[in-house]
Amino acid sequence: MAKEQLFTDFFKRTEIKSASEKQGISMAAIQQAQGPSDSATMKRGSLDRMTDDMLLAAEDEIEAYVRDNSNQEIHIFDNPNDAENMERIKEYIREGLKDYKERHNAYISRDHEDELMVRVWNELCGFGPLEPLLQDESVTEIMTINKDLTYIERNGDLQKANIQFKDLEHMKRILNRIISPIGRKIDETTPTVDARLPAGYRLNAVIPPIALNGVYITIRKFPSKVWTPKDLIRFRSAPKSVFDFLELCVKAKKNIIVSGGTGSGKTTLLNVLSNCIPDNERIITIEDSAELKLQGSHILSEEARQPNSEGKGAVTIRDLVKVALRQRPDRIVVGECRGGEALDMLQAMNTGHDGSLTTLHANSPRDAISRLEYMCMIAGDMPLAAIKPQIASAVGLIVQIGRVRIKGKKCRRTLAIYEVLNEFTEDGDYVLNPLFDSKYKGRDKHDICPTGNMPTFLDELVSDYNFDVHTLDKPDHYVEPEP
Repeated sequence: MAKEQLFTDFFKRTEIKSASEKQGISMAAIQQAQGPSDSATMKRGSLDRMTDDMLLAAEDEIEAYVRDNSNQEIHIFDNPNDAENMERIKEYIREGLKDYKERHNAYISRDHEDELMVRVWNELCGFGPLEPLLQDESVTEIMTINKDLTYIERNGDLQKANIQFKDLEHMKRILNRIISPIGRKIDETTPTVDARLPAGYRLNAVIPPIALNGVYITIRKFPSKVWTPKDLIRFRSAPKSVFDFLELCVKAKKNIIVSGGTGSGKTTLLNVLSNCIPDNERIITIEDSAELKLQGSHILSEEARQPNSEGKGAVTIRDLVKVALRQRPDRIVVGECRGGEALDMLQAMNTGHDGSLTTLHANSPRDAISRLEYMCMIAGDMPLAAIKPQIASAVGLIVQIGRVRIKGKKCRRTLAIYEVLNEFTEDGDYVLNPLFDSKYKGRDKHDICPTGNMPTFLDELVSDYNFDVHTLDKPDHYVEPEP
């Protein structure tokens, strides 16, 4: 081995020992983490393999340095995206990193230096550990539990995120940074909050004493892209024939309810169907948290408002539905019916606002009708006997969607399309006409396909839109579903 190499290794090992002692790490632990290595191949020091705790400690010190030394230029943090301010903040971070290495006599790899630069920037100007997850378009949901445990949803699967907060106070500080610009607050007197972030994301948070073992932050992200039927066909949500049929039903002004569980894709499908509405119609969208992205010029988008800190100023979806009826809408699109607004929605559908759309939580078309009955009953003092004819008359189609497991993989699928007939059985039950169905368990499994039944409005589709009736023919055989 060359003499120069021996001296290089000696000084590197001395540097490792000094840095590790200051970090409170034994050389044995470092050697165990590094594994067997030849001195000739040893290229970097101990802090090249910084643990999460070490990174957090370094981040904390560098952040404190920046805050202490930028007191005279605090204004640069008001608009950190300004080119001049951004460069000044980065210069402070570089100085803080240099100061940290000098005080700890520490060697830090270039990769870890870059990581610390990003982490301190996110802490000073972004949303801390959540920032990279918010920027990652493949992440659709973020769910924090405590400082060490955060889950994300990516491609329909829950995964543990590789992020860490310093402590619960750090989590609260980041949460307040997220909600304070939109005029919301959370504390022990109001330990829960629902909000829509400027990017359109939906946030829910719960803190102690309601949250018993952490700070629960749930952020639902929505794609910036406007989805089309072609996208859902590509994702295998349903074949082209299904979306062609649904598009004609929207154009034919059939009232449609999209039913499904949490995270099944109700809003995505509602968005796709809403964009099938002709451009010459006046559309009013009403949502608890604005998520729909309709294309067109004659669209009125309205959003419900939570009460302020004094419990005043709330504007509910039901209030907005009543207001919408006075705004001369051709169509009303309600993001989700959760309560009394269901009754107002039905009355709108029955009074000249055909072609309206909404979603609700239910596991099947019949469950969806039961949910509608319940929501209408809690809306006012109306007997079920008066509600059932309104539902049968107003609702045209129920599109059921959900999550299924296909060959071990979780998938979002359109499960069924049922027509609700304006009639009842002898027992007083609703008459549902299944037009498309699917099966993912047992024998003869298949994706959604026609049942062979014809809708009562078939003649309208044929005469007005040249619909091919053979599209609804039952297939001769079923094809095994693919993820």
